[in-house]
Parts: sequence; C-alpha cells; structure tokens
Amino acid sequence: MSTRQFGEKVQRREDPRLLTGNGRYLDDLGRGSLEAAFVRSPHAHARVVDVDIDDAWEVDGVEAIYTWEDLDGRVAEPLPVLIPHPALTHPRVGYCLAKDEVNHVGEAVVMVVARNRYLAEDAAARIRVRYETLPVVVGIEKARDGGVLVHDDVPDNVSAHLLQEVGDLEAAMAAAPHRLTLELEIERSACMPMEGKGVYARWDADDQSLRLYSSTQTTTGVRAAVAAKLGMPLAKVECVAPDVGGGFGVKIMHPWPEEVLVPWAARNLGRDVKWTEDRREHFTSSAHERSQLQEVTVGFDDDGRLLALDVRFWHDNGAYTPYGIIVPIITATQLLGPYKPGAYRVEFWSLYTNTVLVTPYRGAGRPQGCYAMERTMDAIAAELGLDRAEVRSRNFIQPDEMPYDHGLMFQDGRPLRYDSGDFPASLAKLKALVGWDDFAAYRRDAEAAGRKVGLGIGCYVEGTGVGPYEGGHVHVETSGRVNVATGLTTQGQGHQTILAQIVADELGVRIEDVHVTTGDTRRMAYAVGTFASRGAVMSGNAVALAAKVVRTKALRIAADALEVSPDDLRIDDGVISVKGTPDGPHIDLSTVAVMSNPLRYAFDASAQAATQFAGTFDPDKPPVADDDEPGLEGQDFYSPTQATFANGMHAAIVETDPVTAEIRILRYCVVHDCGVMVNPMIVEGQVHGGVAQGVGGALYERMAYDESGQLLNASFMDFLIPYASEVPHIETDHLETPSPLNPLGIKGAGEAGTIPVTAVIASALEDAEGFPIRSMPISPSELWTLRRQHAASATGPSSATGPSSTSDPDPAQEGPR
Repeated sequence: MSTRQFGEKVQRREDPRLLTGNGRYLDDLGRGSLEAAFVRSPHAHARVVDVDIDDAWEVDGVEAIYTWEDLDGRVAEPLPVLIPHPALTHPRVGYCLAKDEVNHVGEAVVMVVARNRYLAEDAAARIRVRYETLPVVVGIEKARDGGVLVHDDVPDNVSAHLLQEVGDLEAAMAAAPHRLTLELEIERSACMPMEGKGVYARWDADDQSLRLYSSTQTTTGVRAAVAAKLGMPLAKVECVAPDVGGGFGVKIMHPWPEEVLVPWAARNLGRDVKWTEDRREHFTSSAHERSQLQEVTVGFDDDGRLLALDVRFWHDNGAYTPYGIIVPIITATQLLGPYKPGAYRVEFWSLYTNTVLVTPYRGAGRPQGCYAMERTMDAIAAELGLDRAEVRSRNFIQPDEMPYDHGLMFQDGRPLRYDSGDFPASLAKLKALVGWDDFAAYRRDAEAAGRKVGLGIGCYVEGTGVGPYEGGHVHVETSGRVNVATGLTTQGQGHQTILAQIVADELGVRIEDVHVTTGDTRRMAYAVGTFASRGAVMSGNAVALAAKVVRTKALRIAADALEVSPDDLRIDDGVISVKGTPDGPHIDLSTVAVMSNPLRYAFDASAQAATQFAGTFDPDKPPVADDDEPGLEGQDFYSPTQATFANGMHAAIVETDPVTAEIRILRYCVVHDCGVMVNPMIVEGQVHGGVAQGVGGALYERMAYDESGQLLNASFMDFLIPYASEVPHIETDHLETPSPLNPLGIKGAGEAGTIPVTAVIASALEDAEGFPIRSMPISPSELWTLRRQHAASATGPSSATGPSSTSDPDPAQEGPR
C-alpha cells in the first residue's frame, strides 16, 4: 500500500547534494571559456562623448572589445518593454551597451572579452570614456518636482499615471464621522541573492545553434529574447538554468543586457563566453525596489469601520521601465488586504529617477501596500481608543462573502477577486499564538523593570499563481523511473520535492522513483517562469494533470493485459492490481512502460517480463494504434481563470532600549493560509526565509544615494543585512482554506513571510514608543531622533529617559505565550 506523500513533511530531496558542495551553479560551468567584463558608467546622468579603447588592446589575452557602435542587427536596438500597459504612456528602456547617454551609475558602456576575467578587468580599466555630465534626479521629491528631467521627452518624469476607483468616494468621505490623513514613506531597497546574475554561452558553428546557461528565473523568456535579438530560429536556441543561488525577483527580468551580449559575442568569436556578476555590479546595475511616498486619507465611523479610502502614492521606477508598472499596480490593488474599504480611490504616479531600474523584489509592491493599509488601521484605532485587532476584525471580509470581488483590475488584467479565506479564524489563531489579550499585563511588568516593549500586528492578502500557464511532462521509463519536467525554474524553493510528492500520489509510485527537472528548455519548451508565488499552483497542477494522463494510459494498457476494466484497477508502489484482490493478478508499471513501446522486445531487458502478455496483442493490427502514441508518457498544461489569493497575519513583540534606542525583536508569530499545503515543512521554510528578508527591509536594508546619484553603500561593508542573530525565532500556525480554482486546492506561499513585516515592526515600535512611525526602514539613530522630537513637543517629561536595558532578555521577558 502506497504511503500518501501530498501534505506530508517530506525532507527536501535537493538538500544532500547542495549541502555537501555538489551544487552546479553558473560559475561552476565553462571552465576555460573566454570571460567578459564591463566598463560601467561612474555618472548617474551623462552623454557619452568618446570611447578610447586603444590602450586596452595592449593587454595580452584580449579577444574582443565592443561598444554600441560595434553591435549589429537587433542587438543594437533598445531592449524590450516586457509588460506594456495603457497607463505606461512614456516607457523608456536602455540598450545592451549605452548608445549616446547613460542614466544611472553602473550602466554598461563597453564590453571586453578576454582569456579570463582578470585580463578582461585589466583591459577594461585601461579604457577611457569621456562624458558630458548632465543634471541628476535622485529621489521621488526631486522627480515629482519636474524641474530636472531624466529623459528629455518625458514631461515631469512621469512614466505612468493610473487611477482606479470604486464607489462614490467624495460622498462617502464627506459623510464619514471621522477622517484622518497619513503621509508615509518606504525607502528604496534591494534583494541580495548569494549568487549574482550570470550567463554562459556555447555556440555550435556546425549546427548553427546556441546553448545558453543563465542564472535566471525564466529560461523560456531568456531563450525567446535571445533568439529574437540574435535573429535566430527559436528551435536553434536552448536555455538551461543550473542551480541558482537565490533569485527573489531580480533574476526574473529578461533579457538583461549581458544575457544578449554574451551569446552574441560567443557567436561572433566562435568560442564559449561567460560572465558572472560581482557584488558591486549587482548593487549598481541590477534592480532595486520598494521606494514610495504615500498619502492616505480615510473616512470611518465611530466603530472604526471604513467608509471611504483615498490613496495617492508616488513610485520610484528608476531610470527605465522594462518591466512596466507591475509593482505600483500591485501596491494599488493589494493594499486593500483582507478589508472592505467602502468607497475606494487609488491613484499613482510612476516616476523616472537617475538610479537603477526597479523590478519586483520578493513581495513585489505588496509590502508597500500592506504598510499603507496597516498604518491606517493603527491610526484609526489610536484615534478612537480601540483595540487594534478589533478594528481590523470589524473591517474583515467574511468567509461567507467569498469569492469577494473588489471591483478593481489586478496585475494580470483580470478582476481582483479573492477566491477563499477565513480572516476571522486567522486573527483568532494569531491572537492566541502571540498572547494578544495578555500583553497589557506583560507590558506593565516590563515597564516596572525599566523596559520598553511594544506589540505590533499586520494583515495581508497576496495574489498568487498568476497565469497565463505552466506545463508538465511525465515519462515512465521501462526501468520504473519516472521523469518529470516543467519549465518552471528553481532557486531553492524545493520544487524537486513538492512536484515529486504530487506526481508520486497521482501516479501511485514511490517518491524515490520520481526525478524532477526544472528550467531546461530542452525538456519543456513552453513555460513562463518562477515569480508571483506561482510555482506550486501552476507547475504543481500541471504535473498533476500530466500524471493523470500517464495513469489513464497505464491503466488502459494493463486492463487489456489483465482482461479487466480500467476502473477495476489501482496503482500502489508502482504495481497495478485489481482492487480488492491483493493476491490477484498484477503487473508492474515498468512492464506497462515496456508494453507501450513497440521496440520493447528488441531493446529492453525487462521485455522478458512482458512476454506472458504478448498474446494480448493482435498481430493483424499496427503496433501503435492510430489514436495512440508510443511510450508511457504524457504532457499537459494548467492555465488558470484568475489568480489565487493567499493570506496571513503576523504579530511581533519588540523591545527598544530606553537610552540607545536599539531595537530587538523578542517574538515573531505568523499565521499563514496558502490553501492545501503540499509540504508543510517547505511552506514553513518559505515563511521563515520571507520573514528574514522582511526584517532586513524593516530595520536594515536601504539604498543610500547621494544627490549626484552615487550609491554610497554598494558593498556588504556598508549595506546592512540581518545576520542569524537579528532574525528572531519564528512561531507559526497554519489555516488551510482550499482554493476552488485549481484541482489541488493550493495557493502560493513564496512571498508571504516578507509582505507584512515592515508594517508589523512599525506597529510594534509605535506601540512601544507612544508616537507615530511614518517612515521605514528605521534605524536606532532615527528612532532616537524621533524620541527627541517627540519629547520636545510633549508637555510632560521625555519618555526617552530611564535605565538602560541592553542585556539579552531571559525567557520570561520574551512576551506572553
């Protein structure tokens, strides 16, 4: 009898290989290939006047030097806008190498190819580029002022302006008994995967074909883009993602300039060429996110119920918009979280600045939206003197109102319609987990000991599993091995484990016999990619459908051999038998694989096992029927009608030092609903990793540009990320409300841990300090300054005085349980 795998805490099958140093990452490939380095702009905004490469040729080992003038065909054209939108009225993109102008520090101007990276860097250092510097726009305030333009032909630096509204906002706001306006800010940040971007290209001159390896989140997108740019037939280009050392969104854009230039150079030179990104390049030439200024006006009644919500925000999209305006669209729609807003109007402006371009980073606009909404909920509670959890509860969408249509358009161009969720149940779980009702007593004891503590809360809804499709292919070999392929790429999410669990259950085989390949266009040519928490929803359902195809065929073949109906058969541990007769006739799935192949007797050793069934085949009929195909394999695609919507709630207890304003997270609690969990352990791992990134975004990580557009902290010596010592122990609970939209009932989980953390920490700090927190991330020095300002404006004694509390708390101090 097979053991069910779906829903079990199966150990990750990838880990032994990766943890023992047997991973195969981009830079492990192409040893002995030529390598590339880039000359990048030191200026945030300048015209390229002249490029002198003469001295670089003196470096022995240089094979090629390219400027924009050396590019040909479509490689010389601007890079594509991947996701157009009617509101994106002024899209602007760069070139693979700067043509006439650079618009941020780090933009590539010259490419050098040499025998190795060291020589390429030496040659690049000898290249002299003469620039004419131009005025610089840094920050949203400077951009929306409009006095200086990033692009001369884009008025007021506005790439896009979008307004969505539901209901009569003016009437609802005017009738509201209470109104508040909040001005909020989230600063620019970025993900920092352990492995930067990289690409390795192999050109086959005889076959006129190209194999491309890329540390990417979307192999099919890279393949299509490179084929188009190089003017090659798609069938002549292959793209493979080896092991990828983290993505978090920065590796989703395609193509990056290097992904075009490296294969183009490989074809030109007839040699293998490789480039791997160094850390400074990642800081100054990859992608950032987060930065927004927000203005929220809310109308509400005496009970704290929302009657009208008016949100305006300004989004920094950097120098270019190759990824369109997905991030601010997500902010505008996912801001609503689990709440009914009454009349709602949201308006945003996406602005150009002379900084690195913006693409989605884990959470993709949702942390900003959650921050705006949750800060608003806390402000309502403070204004009315109500419990913060109770205000949220009074505004929840109720379970019997699902599916709930907000009347807005989501990022995929489809209605913002929640499919499932039980927000009151999640809140009850969270309050019990963190000890919400006992916190007042805990705070009194802490204050008596001279300690400042605060409790914060944040709720969110996350659109997951966006389309348009994903595919799966399942093949049973005559040995019994089951090969599974999907175009989805993997950056550590555990896809090889969860997809094997799904197929093992659907096909009735041992999980040990299932082997999963992801991100290889040779195995699955049609795919979309890994982003938007879509892996389990999209590829999970696709491989399940493909496995059903194989199962149906296997049972039909076995039924003919056993002379029974397919409905009377079952598959357990790879053995097909008649239901209810454990000792009756049976046949191995591997034997069925042999029987499905007309060449079974000539080439397969297991054919002998199938000879007893040879008589079941009619010699007067063709070996393969007209309506059949050889082999025990199947392929199918899953295409959803809309996104699924996961949700969750977080709470944290923080302590702030009364003297130094040092911030310490004492407890962090998560209640999470991603529908039916394929592997609860992997879900928890995703939540934990997301919280760690959220803590970084709330307390440490920010991109510090000066007014000339220079990034001042472009190294790990200056850009702070949380160590293990800064990431708290994370306590989790789960609620499973199945999605009715897909056969497996699952919703995505990859970004859930990150989305509400900034809002939760702001809420907790505000609760601890007693004054508003309106800008994040926040450092101890900034908190200390806010204390001073608050004390100066207060009539009573400063709350910033008191005994120091810098020692580690004992377990009794870590908050109610």
